Amino acid sequence: MRSESGRSPACVALVPARSGSKRVTQKNIRLLAGHPLVAYTIAAARDSGVFTAVIVSTDSEKIADIARQYGAEVPFLRPAAMAGDLSPDIEWVRHTLAALDEAGRGSECFSLLRPTSPFRRADTIRRAWSQFERAGRSADSLRAVELCRQHPGKMWVLRDGYIVPLLPDGPTSPPWHSMPYQGLPSVYIQNASLEIAWRSTVRETDSIAGTRILPFLTEGHEGFDLNEPRDWWYAEHLLATGEATLPPIPTTAGHA
Repeated sequence: MRSESGRSPACVALVPARSGSKRVTQKNIRLLAGHPLVAYTIAAARDSGVFTAVIVSTDSEKIADIARQYGAEVPFLRPAAMAGDLSPDIEWVRHTLAALDEAGRGSECFSLLRPTSPFRRADTIRRAWSQFERAGRSADSLRAVELCRQHPGKMWVLRDGYIVPLLPDGPTSPPWHSMPYQGLPSVYIQNASLEIAWRSTVRETDSIAGTRILPFLTEGHEGFDLNEPRDWWYAEHLLATGEATLPPIPTTAGHA
């Protein structure tokens, strides 16, 4: 949706990169193909041409320095109280947007781009932005999703020593757990590659998503998420075999 002046809504990219990763130590700045992981998200965001600014939210001076070297802004550090393992996104997002507002740098929209999705490219972001912009105010937000590989129709929970279907309201003849995957209804799972929302969504719903959420279907490895050591191994395998490529890093980036 364009404004009366014909311009696109202003959108800022927010890149969360806290320091306290447990499964992969310092994963946001661990090297992948010669650059820190966060560098690929910064490069894709800048190259997309969608954003008025690329802001990295971190509680670490070291991560902040690296982010700046690759072209992002880190106008302030995230408070430690908002950087714990269980800290919800809404806390640091609200804090960051409020600080930008106070600095006279408010925007109509924001996008969350997590460093753990390095195969998300500038074109991925442009496709998502185009879909979000076309929807205008009919949607609160947009979220990247992909088809579920492990279908919840074949999942179980324990109850009184027996297993019962996680989804008890499905058909009984045959039940979902006895049907081939191809015969099950399509179910989507969110991935970490991107989210876009109106600034007003945070104010009006106290959430980063709202209730009217557009699905953005990622393609190929765009939504691949690095969270565990085996994910890192697989990412390196994808690069070695040419099955996936990373966003290009400007030759001048990464130098202090």
